Amino acid sequence: MRTLVEIAESQVRALDELARARDQSRAALIREAIGDFLKQHQQSSAADGFGLWGRGGEDGLAYQDRIRREW
Repeated sequence: MRTLVEIAESQVRALDELARARDQSRAALIREAIGDFLKQHQQSSAADGFGLWGRGGEDGLAYQDRIRREW
């Protein structure tokens, strides 16, 4: 998909310098930057929490037994 985005002239110059140094196109750098931005700001989902219980070191069943002994 093509899109039109206005950016500062100084940013265009910086992108062009980086593109030459990395032997890439300006568009490739922009696509990479957008991908990095989206990864950094990705929303977590309920599936990301799967398995978190085990990271605490105590088995879930052992925790349940310990709590129930208090009754």
